Amino acid sequence: MSTDPWQTERLDLDGYLARTGVPARVPSRAALNELHEAHVRTFTFDNIDVLLDAHPGVDLAAVEAKFVGRGRGGYCFEHATLFAAALDRLGYAVQRRLGRVAGPTSSGARTHCVVVVTVDGERLLADPGFGMSVLRPIALEDPGPTDQDGWAFRVQPVPIGDGRGWELHRWRDGGWELMHTHDELPVHPVDLVGGHHYTSTYPSSHFRHGLMVARHGKGRHTTLTHTTLTVRRPGEPTEHREITLDELRAVLRELEVPLTADEEAPLLRRVTELRELTS
Repeated sequence: MSTDPWQTERLDLDGYLARTGVPARVPSRAALNELHEAHVRTFTFDNIDVLLDAHPGVDLAAVEAKFVGRGRGGYCFEHATLFAAALDRLGYAVQRRLGRVAGPTSSGARTHCVVVVTVDGERLLADPGFGMSVLRPIALEDPGPTDQDGWAFRVQPVPIGDGRGWELHRWRDGGWELMHTHDELPVHPVDLVGGHHYTSTYPSSHFRHGLMVARHGKGRHTTLTHTTLTVRRPGEPTEHREITLDELRAVLRELEVPLTADEEAPLLRRVTELRELTS
């Protein structure tokens, strides 16, 4: 019987690697960078199942069936669960960590999940499940900014209670914007279940009040909501505009979100309701 509470031995690693298009490699910083970037380019960040009240859950089997089996995406708890399991199976030293999105470290629930990976004695922040994800892991102990294909990020230590946490920032509009802060407390599978339950069902959770679909493309990052389309390109002005329902449907297909007819129809109905509420 396995003693691993995350049960990563159940992952179809070959299926995951085939879906991302990356072969199994000996653990290294270069191999980790390659897999992280492939993951964030392959799977969308989205809250579609939350809006549909049809989320399958965040245990590994459910996430694998959704991501690897269908090519769908999801949000941080799912991304971190799958990515950490794959890294564990590939021989990396992995720790799941929870954090708070933006705001001061004392406010908000711990509703974001990241993965800390140790390679050759260096601890790296892997963050595959954020709306504007980093492309590649960032060294926690390196105070300098890192350039990732024109996107600039930095990690800084911050005191949290009697311990320490880490802030992730991105360069935006001439200044550093705080994305999230994670702490170093141990994380267990039930913590992800609890965070997911709060995020997906709490009445005031923003995941329940608007569509969010994001994908990294080559040289661009696209974010779709129920009313707007935002396209960011490094070094260029951000494109942001309102869109029609027909355009929204077209962008979902352009972003290659594999929805079944039984998913697309209720999603568009929910989007229509949200558009009417915000009009």
